[in-house]
Amino acid sequence: SCCSSQVLLKSDAPTGDVLLDETLRHIKATETAETVQTWIELLTGETWNPFKLQYQLRNVRERLAKALVEKGILTTEKQNFLLFDMTTHPVSNTSEKQRLVKKLQESVLERWVNDPQRMERRTLALLVLAHASDVLENVFASLADDKYDVAMNRTKDLLDMDPEVEAAKAKGTEMIWAVLAAFNK
Repeated sequence: SCCSSQVLLKSDAPTGDVLLDETLRHIKATETAETVQTWIELLTGETWNPFKLQYQLRNVRERLAKALVEKGILTTEKQNFLLFDMTTHPVSNTSEKQRLVKKLQESVLERWVNDPQRMERRTLALLVLAHASDVLENVFASLADDKYDVAMNRTKDLLDMDPEVEAAKAKGTEMIWAVLAAFNK
């Protein structure tokens, strides 16, 4: 099953992305294979297992934000919260954000296929990640009420599908469904 199956390393060839390559090294170094759910907890630092702390990606949020700043997607600002300053990373490239929002809106409206097997994998992954990040409502917020309702209902139907069944149907999407299952637990 996709949700309880263990992650096995097929290739440790460098990807060119520092965090992905570090993740590959961690997966390669594990003595016993772990599930997708466990890897999400480990890599994000949300595990309390003292025997697995070496598999955390250190400062993962800050490093992801820094990479997006370097690509010109985010910017860095200091915000004052009464007693302390906090670093924030607002979007600087609004055209890139709008492009993604438009892509997701169109995927569930004009280009809706009602079959995740026929959906572009990247779009399916984006919908799953938007759901996991709790920003789906924001993605559809600019739509007219009737279109908003259609978009939310179609997305809900998609996200309510059984990850085990869907992963078994389509090769190459198992990891996407396993991530959805992990966030739905």
